[in-house]
Amino acid sequence: MTPQPTAGPDGAVETVFRMEFPRVVAAVARIVRDVGIAEELAQDALVAALERWPRDGVPDNPGAWLTATARHRAVDLVRRRETYARKLAEIGRDQATATAPPEEPADPDDIDDDLLRLVFTACHPVLSAEARTALTLRLLGGLTTAEIARAFLVPETTVAQRIVRAKRTLARKNVAFEVPYGPDRDARLGSVLDVIYLIFNEGYAATAGDDWLRPALCEDALRLARVLSGLMPKEPEVHGLTALLEFQASRTAARTGPDGEPVLLADQNRSRWNRMLIARGATALARADAVASGPPGPYVLQAAIAACHAHAYRYEETDWHRIAALYGLLAARTPSPVVELNRAVAVSMARGPEAALPLVDALSTEPALRDYHLLPSVRGDLLSRLGRTKEAREEFTRAADLAGNAREREMLRRRAEGMEG
Repeated sequence: MTPQPTAGPDGAVETVFRMEFPRVVAAVARIVRDVGIAEELAQDALVAALERWPRDGVPDNPGAWLTATARHRAVDLVRRRETYARKLAEIGRDQATATAPPEEPADPDDIDDDLLRLVFTACHPVLSAEARTALTLRLLGGLTTAEIARAFLVPETTVAQRIVRAKRTLARKNVAFEVPYGPDRDARLGSVLDVIYLIFNEGYAATAGDDWLRPALCEDALRLARVLSGLMPKEPEVHGLTALLEFQASRTAARTGPDGEPVLLADQNRSRWNRMLIARGATALARADAVASGPPGPYVLQAAIAACHAHAYRYEETDWHRIAALYGLLAARTPSPVVELNRAVAVSMARGPEAALPLVDALSTEPALRDYHLLPSVRGDLLSRLGRTKEAREEFTRAADLAGNAREREMLRRRAEGMEG
């Protein structure tokens, strides 16, 4: 959700602040070790800019000005809370340069390191998935509470409470503002990637509401993934997630019809797929392969599956046998009923619906899929292709009843009504 430039000093402050907010918070959090306080100090820097920029003009490097101003206030806060001698060693270079906001950060690499620390802090597993998502969008996406609430169709007060609780939890649990290493880093990185993927998926196929797509959420997630790729260039799964999102985002323009109705993959006009994003996805996937030292992880495998779709100029050219094989590897790597359902779809395209129906029926008792509308939807499609239209109609009707998104519900009901027999 890129802020749009607006005229005048006040507009410049708003635009720059939205763009630089994550870096400002990250730089300050390293000093105060509390993301809640860091956000408050970033807001103080915004107030200072609103007061000074209209009078003195916008500085040549406004992002550096905001960061340095917030750092200055952070050092003052530390001085008030702790004795100067005790904190001098910790604030280091920040103390030495705190007398006036410089035009450039002392070391740009430090900013990137701070941003990486902020990513891992916002996505710490001590927080619930909902809290991680809200805090990530707030601190790293620069979204307001109202924007997050609109994106997820929940009351603004709910989002505000999640963010406040998340900050308090991080402070109460004394979560270190750091990039973890070893096994802890692997576990935490998975949480970071999962949060970004969750944000993207909610924009790509909204679970509720009247709109099938929420492109702004996809854009935010893709931007976060690209930033993470730059910060962690030697992590194959980071590049794998970025590749996956690039490939998925390339289809956005073709995924809805004129009235906003969903368009299934088989019916999409592939000339509307964004070839630039597909090329970016291929590049990111190649980077993942280049830095990998072991078997591919789940995001690299999903990106490879998405690449099969992206490189097929017609639906009939899709390499379903390779996709089914990749889903088999993914199921072995990260067993999941949803992965098995997707594998069944690929098997149906590679070997026919009769080969896939037993795989889908075997999932009918999975507790995780009990209210998952795509299970009866997939089963209905297989039954339809087998000519068992009455059963297919029943499955599509059940899928429609379970669907939370209005557009998807309408599509499934139309499919049910189109079944004869």
